[in-house]
Amino acid sequence: MASSPRALSSAMVPLFFIFISFSEAREFLIGGNTDSWKIPSSESDSLNKWAESSRFLIGDSLVWKYDSNKDSVLQVTKRDYMSCNSSSPVEEYKDGNTKVKLDRSGPYYFISGSEGHCEKGQKLIVVVMSARHSRFVGISPAPSPVEFEGPAVAPTSSAASLKGSLTVALGVLVGFVLLGL
Repeated sequence: MASSPRALSSAMVPLFFIFISFSEAREFLIGGNTDSWKIPSSESDSLNKWAESSRFLIGDSLVWKYDSNKDSVLQVTKRDYMSCNSSSPVEEYKDGNTKVKLDRSGPYYFISGSEGHCEKGQKLIVVVMSARHSRFVGISPAPSPVEFEGPAVAPTSSAASLKGSLTVALGVLVGFVLLGL
């Protein structure tokens, strides 16, 4: 069973696009829905619980949806996060539809700009993985310990299992294509 170079290239094109789709940047809606940027009703409702279950990579973006007449988002330092100090934010967002691109690895700290909201738990830590990590977490080593006092990042998710399975399936398919030569 001979295979032509044209057949091989037409089989490789879809594989290339599948690979690219797993490596492109993603947008994360804070809390997973449009009304999440608020004072949590309980500790288990904290946005940090949501962030712990997600994997953020350099190039991803965070998106907040909120009423700009009642609230804002402040990106702050670790010290200001811990003390809920809103007097000197790194960045201040007031548009109600805020999008922040994650352009470096490490922790990002966010608090509400509304007085008293941070003290009641309306704050968020997002940890961006280093560039050496990939979205194919099913075969990568565990992340290094982080250098801050905050929530732990969940090491795996069901999406990671799916991606790992797809990676294996992709490898098998490429093997079959190469054996057909």
